[in-house]
Amino acid sequence: MDQKTEKLAILFADISGSTALYETLGDSLARQMVGRCIAVMAGELAAHRGTLVKTIGDEIMCIFPSAEDAMRSACSMQLAVENGKPGGDRPMFIRIGFHYGDVICESGDVYGDAVNIAARVTSVTRARQILATEAVVNALPHELKDKTNYVRRDTVKGKQEHIDFFQVIWEPEDMERTRIGIPAYRKPQESNEEMILRYHDQTLTINEQHKSGMLGRGGVCDMVVHNDFASRQHARVEARFGKFVISDQSTNGTYIRFNDRHVTHIVNEETMLRGSGSISLGQTYSDNPTELIEFSIVFTPVKA
Repeated sequence: MDQKTEKLAILFADISGSTALYETLGDSLARQMVGRCIAVMAGELAAHRGTLVKTIGDEIMCIFPSAEDAMRSACSMQLAVENGKPGGDRPMFIRIGFHYGDVICESGDVYGDAVNIAARVTSVTRARQILATEAVVNALPHELKDKTNYVRRDTVKGKQEHIDFFQVIWEPEDMERTRIGIPAYRKPQESNEEMILRYHDQTLTINEQHKSGMLGRGGVCDMVVHNDFASRQHARVEARFGKFVISDQSTNGTYIRFNDRHVTHIVNEETMLRGSGSISLGQTYSDNPTELIEFSIVFTPVKA
């Protein structure tokens, strides 16, 4: 078999919350919606010299000759799904992650460390978000570098060194905010705070060492709730260099009540957690939910 090594951009794009679609709509209708969404994403490849390597369920894997091509295609995919409405009246959201590096090309597929890194980036990306590695940003022209912001440092299985992740700004209003005063490459200071979440006899701690945790009724979650309103993987709580963020990826949404009694409701989006309060997965506070997750942010002294 012919085998060659090339430097390419590897991009994964998948449909956020597709499991919930199958649960709520049934296999036939959900499969149609997923198929339309994948067709919309794949339709943005040719204009940016992209090649579809394969489709894996609700995800596509693509390669591009340059980081610039991959970034422009990623932005086009997000806009096409946003404006094309492949789900009809039901919003559909995608998440995209990509990396730039050496890959082994063989029999129409690609392999290697760079592919694993791209997959890892996508696994931590949220709905309606595009994340790229530092290798991508370093290979971009200056005008595109200005449309990226540093967001986090993470590890990749099997690699000792950390990898820096950057968010790509793709929405027109966000691009305007970037131009008028949000600098690229901002690296916030690491925090001495941590978040403690409690549910019955379960405790989950989120900090710079344990950066995230999944909440839901599925057995694989870091905190498993006994709540019929919750999705199997309902929401993720994450530490981002001094801030704590909750990202909803459910059908019914997530309700947060802060200690000042203010209530926030998010559906397939995220919000910052502050102080202390409670989280209700899928059930409004007016229904007097009993399965609440209590949270509090505490300061931990720096060890000498």
